[in-house]
Amino acid sequence: MVTIKKIADLCGVSRGTVDRVINDRGNVKPETRELVLNMAKQLGYKPNPAGKALSARKKHPVVGVLLSSEGNPFFEDVIRGIKLAAEKYEIYGLKVIWRNMRGYDVSSQYEIMEDLKDKVNALIINPVNDPVIIKEIDEFVDTGIFVVTVNNDVDNSKRQCYVGSDYINGGETAGALLQMIIPSGANIGIIMGSSKVLGHKQRLAGFEKNISKNPKFKIVDIQENDDDDISSYDKTKIMLEKHKEINAVFIVAAGVYGACRAVLSLDKQNDLTIIAFDTVPTTIEMMKKHVIKAVIYQHPYRQGQRAMQIVFEYLVNGISPDKSKHIMKNEIKILENL
Repeated sequence: MVTIKKIADLCGVSRGTVDRVINDRGNVKPETRELVLNMAKQLGYKPNPAGKALSARKKHPVVGVLLSSEGNPFFEDVIRGIKLAAEKYEIYGLKVIWRNMRGYDVSSQYEIMEDLKDKVNALIINPVNDPVIIKEIDEFVDTGIFVVTVNNDVDNSKRQCYVGSDYINGGETAGALLQMIIPSGANIGIIMGSSKVLGHKQRLAGFEKNISKNPKFKIVDIQENDDDDISSYDKTKIMLEKHKEINAVFIVAAGVYGACRAVLSLDKQNDLTIIAFDTVPTTIEMMKKHVIKAVIYQHPYRQGQRAMQIVFEYLVNGISPDKSKHIMKNEIKILENL
C-alpha cells in the first residue's frame, strides 16, 4: 500500500507537505505541488476513505438543487438519480438543499436562487433561459459557487458544466422518425413546453429543420403548455378542433398525458400519429393504448446521477469537469422495446 510517508520520502519533503497537497489545504510551492502530485499518480496512491471523508467534512459541502419539477413527472427520475448519488456521498459530509417550482416563471426562479446564494457551495439547476437567470448564474460563479445546469441549459453563461440531452438532435430525430412512420406526409400540430426554455426551442428548431427538407410535411399550429397537463389538455383540444386537417402531433416536452387525454376525448386516437419524449408511467400507459406511436428517451436518471457526481468531484476532490457538456444519447423507444 502506498502511504503519504513513502511519497514524502521519495519527494524529499515532509509528510505534512504531502498531506497539504493531497488534501488541497495550506500553501505549497507550485513546483513542490507538481512533484508530489506526479509521484502520487506514478505510485497509484489512493487516499484513505476515512481520512478523505474527514477532510471533506471540514469543507462543509452543501449543494443546492433547483428544478422545475412540480407537476412534471419527467423529473422524478432526475431527482432519484441525484438523491441516490447524494446518499453515497453523505459520508463526506455532503448536504443537499432541495428547491422545486412549477413551470418557468423567471421571478420565482430568481427569488429561489437569491435565497440559496449564501447557503450553498454548488448549485444544480434546471434553468429558465432568461437574461435575469443567466446574470444570476454568473454571479453565483463569480462568488465561487460551482454551477451545473441539468436537463436544460442557458445561452452564454459562466456555468461550469451542462448535463443533459442534445435537444437539436432530439428534434431532428423526431422529424426523421415521423417521416419513417408516415412517409406519405403529414399536417403537424405541435405542443411544446415553453419558449423560455432553451432546450424546447432547440428541439423545435431541430424538428423544423428536418421536416423542411420534405414538402409533404407541414406544421399547421404550435401551442405552448408550460409543461402542465391541464394546459396541455386545453391547448391540444382547441388546436385539434380548430385544425381538422392535423394528422400528426409532436409533443416537444412534458404535458404528454394531458395532450393524449384531449385526443381521446375527441376520439381521434386512430386518426393521429403522436411522437413524444420519455417513458414516464402515464406516457407508457398511452403507448399501451396505442395513442402514442413512439417516444425519444433522454436518460433522466443518468442526468441526475451524473450532475451530482460532477459536483461531488469538484467540491470534495477539487476535480473540475473534463468537458463543458455531458450529453446523454437520444434513444428511440416503441412499445416493443420499453
